[in-house]
Amino acid sequence: QVQLVESGGGLVQAGDSLRLSCAASGRTFSNYAMGWFRQAPGKEREFVVADSWSGRRTYYADSVKGRFTTSRDNAQNTVYLQMNSLKPEDTAVYYCAAKFVTFGSTHYYLRGDEYNYWGQGTQVTVSS
Repeated sequence: QVQLVESGGGLVQAGDSLRLSCAASGRTFSNYAMGWFRQAPGKEREFVVADSWSGRRTYYADSVKGRFTTSRDNAQNTVYLQMNSLKPEDTAVYYCAAKFVTFGSTHYYLRGDEYNYWGQGTQVTVSS
């Protein structure tokens, strides 16, 4: 079992940056592949980025590629999402998710239903 808590959301202007954090507690954090998703009002949940167990394989949605970067600090049990050059269309609730994987796994996961654990979400609002 692992618990995830996101933080770092807020209201910013277009072009600004934010860094979201996802703090994990419970089982050994390093045994998880991680993902970030977002959901805008009235829209379905959308994939943002997926990160393999080692962090060496990462896949970004086209809509955020070149602007968002994910990283993890296993010692701090925290995953980060650095968001630069934010656009109004990035406005959404952002969720981190974790999937328990075997040691050394190089897979990343793009579908929300592949993840076992979710945080409560943090609101990001980008004004034009």
